[in-house]
Amino acid sequence: MLHNPEDAVSAFPRALLAHAPTPLVPLGNTMRGSGHDHLFVKRDDLTGLAIGGNKARQLEYYFGQALSEGADTVLITGAVQSNFVRQCAAAARKLGLACEIQLENRVQGMPAGQEKTGNMLLDRLLGVPIHMFPVGEDEKAADYNLEKIADDVRSRGGKPYVIHLGADHPPLGALGYVDCAREIIEQTDALGVKLGAVIVASGSAASHAGVVTGLRHYGSDATVHGICVRRTADLQHPRVLKRSRDLAGMLGSPDLVQDADVITTDAYLGEGYGKPTPGTMAAIARGAKEETLLLDPVYSGKAFDGFLSLLNEGALPSDKACVFIHTGGTPGLFAYAHLWEPARAS
Repeated sequence: MLHNPEDAVSAFPRALLAHAPTPLVPLGNTMRGSGHDHLFVKRDDLTGLAIGGNKARQLEYYFGQALSEGADTVLITGAVQSNFVRQCAAAARKLGLACEIQLENRVQGMPAGQEKTGNMLLDRLLGVPIHMFPVGEDEKAADYNLEKIADDVRSRGGKPYVIHLGADHPPLGALGYVDCAREIIEQTDALGVKLGAVIVASGSAASHAGVVTGLRHYGSDATVHGICVRRTADLQHPRVLKRSRDLAGMLGSPDLVQDADVITTDAYLGEGYGKPTPGTMAAIARGAKEETLLLDPVYSGKAFDGFLSLLNEGALPSDKACVFIHTGGTPGLFAYAHLWEPARAS
């Protein structure tokens, strides 16, 4: 309904990778007794690219640009169990491009054997070269090392395209969540329910900024709650605002997003990225048992914890549609299997 050829989003090159639109599914058991009749989950875990996840949307625009530039190799960096890296490798294979990935040591204290399971197992199955990077929380250092790998690709006669980590590069990937915002508006409109709130994990800020900018771009005043999963709210808020305004500028409306449009909370962050809290674990259990949602301890589990808490606190409008975005991350469950080890008899 909202999409048309003159939309500014259509000006950007895009490689179709995601199975979209993804379903908008009622949270029936969560609604029961809550006083809310319009709670939904946007199933972006079902995008279909190598077990799915939200990064497929972002990669459509990165790979669209890479192909338009004639690149033959795509480079990306991320955590050892990065969903983004796994889906990037899959996208490259699907589109016939080479891919080299860099894995950062972001999460300390994980048990041995990470290379045997989860996303890293899928990286190896996809057969892409893996570069290990010992630093964990230094975006500039990670991007700098990625550029060194790109130089090596060039020395071998290749033409690399780099997907940078830092926020000082154009947020092309966030366009994928402008698309997602459009889908949510169209789907709630089709149900005859006005959209009131969206809840999403806020990490790199691409998904969060894309949803905020997309809703405003398509005329929705719905509130977006960003649940911090990587850094504290005082650091995340300016990052999301900058990415949103950069994105709005790319769409020709630099004043589209206001400071008040960006809401971040770190109440569910705990000790930091990749460190689940008791609330995270309870939310994962509830999602599985009540709604058969398979959430991960890094992103979607913390975001669902935030969603349930906002619901219990009365912070979500009961007369409008409230949408939790399931960003995927299912392979990460296996890397955290030790959190569910059965109790041993004494």
